[in-house]
Amino acid sequence: MTAAITRVESFPVAPRWLFVRIETGDGLVGWGEASLEGYADVVRAAVDQFAAYLIGRDPGPIEDHWQVLTKSQFYRGGAVLASAVSGIDQALWDLKGKRLGVPVHDLLGGPVRDRIRAYGWVGGDDPAEVADHISAQLETGLTAVKMNASGRMNLNGSVAELDRVVSRVASAREVLGPDRDVAVDLHGRFTVATARRLAPMLEPLHPFFIEEPVVPENTHMIGRVADATSIPIAAGERLYSRQEFLPALQAGVAIVQPDLSHAGGISEVRRIASLAETFDALLAPHCPLGPLALASCLQVAFATPNHLIQEQSIGIHYNTGAEVLDYVVDKAPLAFEDGCFPLLTGPGLGIEIDETAVREASARWETWQNPVWRHADGSMAEW
Repeated sequence: MTAAITRVESFPVAPRWLFVRIETGDGLVGWGEASLEGYADVVRAAVDQFAAYLIGRDPGPIEDHWQVLTKSQFYRGGAVLASAVSGIDQALWDLKGKRLGVPVHDLLGGPVRDRIRAYGWVGGDDPAEVADHISAQLETGLTAVKMNASGRMNLNGSVAELDRVVSRVASAREVLGPDRDVAVDLHGRFTVATARRLAPMLEPLHPFFIEEPVVPENTHMIGRVADATSIPIAAGERLYSRQEFLPALQAGVAIVQPDLSHAGGISEVRRIASLAETFDALLAPHCPLGPLALASCLQVAFATPNHLIQEQSIGIHYNTGAEVLDYVVDKAPLAFEDGCFPLLTGPGLGIEIDETAVREASARWETWQNPVWRHADGSMAEW
């Protein structure tokens, strides 16, 4: 019989992540990531509550644990609870893979590819800055980047604001040429009408996709944006279950972007990917997070036929206080090769966490929250 779970711990660490550690009676340890940016302390409380159920139980029946943690209580769902379950789910898959001596993707049916194309995020407020930032990313070997369309956006975008978006994307296209890709993230800062106005202006520049053109609570209107352009529409970083993805897919979203640390972990994202496949849509998981979230994304990606590309935040400027690879013992499994991640072959999630570094970082934890933006008239603006 498999040794029972004896301990469930969580560690908030810089810059804004939450790691989950599950240990069994024979000393085996699994790690997961329950990062919910700005709510690490709240998710940690949810992990503690779920731990009361898990301790003393066999870690093996992952699906049953997932069902109990997500559905056994009368009140359920939402970002906080889904993120807590995500970290636990990843850790249980990590445990299972380590116990059997195989990577998680083997447990999901085996790899369908031997490398995963990745993209990085680039900043820059003017075209010259965009060009410089993209050139730096290309030097690392990446063949695709993503950029924000804008900063704070007026409710009904002005001519000048939209022209600035187009100019910055044009600068990106000039640097990238026709053989590399740029995705444009609207970050939910646009109204439906403004997104519909902008998308045709970007079509000559052939973006890889337009991401989150409207806020997630307006998913029912995303079809109006999809119908206004030939550019693929991507969405989903703030959707947390296959039920929430269904209306987005029905509206014409071409690329789904569940976050492995927000949307129920490996177990639920596999189901979201299968649902997307029935709509001829592709999977491109959201992941501006830490090494465990990234490794979990890659395990799913290697076993998912309709996977497109993987986001990652190695070297991103907003990772202040710690870098993605600071918490792993061996950085080689997460190293780029020609803009791709090679097949992960280690057991479980395929990476080894530096537990000493994690515990030391957790002892220095300072709560992170995103800034609050305001329009010129003093009203709140989407961040």
